[in-house]
Amino acid sequence: MKPWIRQFQASEILDSRGNPTLSVQCVLTDQSIHEAGIPSGASTGSREAHELRDGDPSRYRGLGVLQAIRAVEGELSDAIVAQQPEDQSGLDRLMIELDGTPGKNRLGANSLLGCSIAFSRALAHRRKLPLYRSLHPGQAPTLIPVPYLNIWNGGVHAQWQGSDFQEYMIVPWGAASFRDALRWSSEIYHALQSELKKSHLPTGVGDEGGFAPPTTSNRAPIEFIAQAIEKSGFGPGADVAIALDLAASGFYESSGYLLRTEKRSLDSPGMVEYCASLVKDYPFLISLEDPLSESDSESWPSLAERVGSQVQIIGDDLYCTNPQLIENGIRTRQANSVLIKPNQIGTVSETQAAIGTAVQGGWRVMLSHRSGETLDAFIADFVVASHAGQIKAGAPARGERIAKYNRLLAIEQELGREARYAGPELIRLYSRGTRS
Repeated sequence: MKPWIRQFQASEILDSRGNPTLSVQCVLTDQSIHEAGIPSGASTGSREAHELRDGDPSRYRGLGVLQAIRAVEGELSDAIVAQQPEDQSGLDRLMIELDGTPGKNRLGANSLLGCSIAFSRALAHRRKLPLYRSLHPGQAPTLIPVPYLNIWNGGVHAQWQGSDFQEYMIVPWGAASFRDALRWSSEIYHALQSELKKSHLPTGVGDEGGFAPPTTSNRAPIEFIAQAIEKSGFGPGADVAIALDLAASGFYESSGYLLRTEKRSLDSPGMVEYCASLVKDYPFLISLEDPLSESDSESWPSLAERVGSQVQIIGDDLYCTNPQLIENGIRTRQANSVLIKPNQIGTVSETQAAIGTAVQGGWRVMLSHRSGETLDAFIADFVVASHAGQIKAGAPARGERIAKYNRLLAIEQELGREARYAGPELIRLYSRGTRS
């Protein structure tokens, strides 16, 4: 077999929060270089694969990734170059076996994922295919996802200065194309900015580019956003839906759910009732992500039974892109959808397996960025390849968020008439009416 992989290199770069992260380059014998930038989360599940950090307080507050660089350029590069894997599963299996721990604790999920994504780009180059085609060989993916754009940041993404809930998203499902969906979203984003200014509220942004003003109610952002949708000439529900990521693990304590914004605490049944009331009161609300804590898993089936036929109930922290955890969630009927983040599991192949497990169990899938992002737009190609139909990548602002949306614009343009926007499919599943 003629060698085609020359080496893997790595470097320390900064993510969108100003923290160090890993950049990995796969260098081929034809002299081409294929790169991956690895994101990092702030709101992380306890079951996520291990992110290798240096822990040296004299550099980057202990967050440096020099150990990860050594892992990539040493053990991982040596083993990969020696074996010259021919496909994605072969590369990923080699790295997983080399690490030898269930959670990528020895070499780090960031190291493995950097090599895995860089290799996927090298493989696409070798096959002379666009990345979204190469990730799904043998089939021509044409489904362009509905974007979930986080235009109001709260929780840890706003340093707990505003709402308890982490993300308030607009979902332009009524658009005819992704290009129209992105335009609508930009117009609504700026309309929201104007509404906040009229109310003398600050318009600074949080980690994911959404506005992060103070508020005295977790419902207030929903009302502001619905008003911005209407001011932009669209109908809440008919044209643009709203979705929430409560990230409830962030405000869950031993005594229950502490809603600081509303100065009250709820037990588990109370939180289930709270979420059900949101669904009842806002027919244009179509998705609840992490509405309950990962430590309160026994309460999830109750909420799923109450409102699962009306909205998406998405598990993130509870499943961490792990096929075994997703399979358990399907078996116990905890949710009906799952969030997919490649860095939670550590390789492209395992991420694909997680998606396959969810789809086989009848669940919907959403691909997601992280709060600490890079300009790498891998998930844009990946969501098209996976036929998931849904992506969240932050607000229609800030370069690391826009990179994903702009890549999807390019894919849609490249596909031309073959491109199919996923909005109508989502409307058929979850449309419940419009703002009264």
